[in-house]
Amino acid sequence: MADLIKKAFYTSVGITALVTEKVQDLVDDLVKQRKISLDEGKKIVDEFWQDTETRKEEVEDRLSKTVENVVSRFDFLTGKDVEDLRERVEELEAKVKAATAKKRTARKSTKATSAAKAK
Repeated sequence: MADLIKKAFYTSVGITALVTEKVQDLVDDLVKQRKISLDEGKKIVDEFWQDTETRKEEVEDRLSKTVENVVSRFDFLTGKDVEDLRERVEELEAKVKAATAKKRTARKSTKATSAAKAK
């Protein structure tokens, strides 16, 4: 899900860069053809860039809120949760190991006692 959101965001950034470049090229051509003045061209590009930045911020805000909303719907583990679970697993492994060692010791003791009785 996060990868999809990242891809969509980066795609939109790429499209914005491409469109900005095309607008700049169009304005440059209009200035060369003397259909608009250099100042008018700069104003058009500046306004476009300003509008693009404003929209980009709006999209980032919406995207951030959407991600937060999606994440809040899931019960993801925090780093502390994972660490707590890791500690619990280590404790349980130690208990299992101790219990297994105790059983082995008990079996050896039982075998030794049985062997001694058999003699």
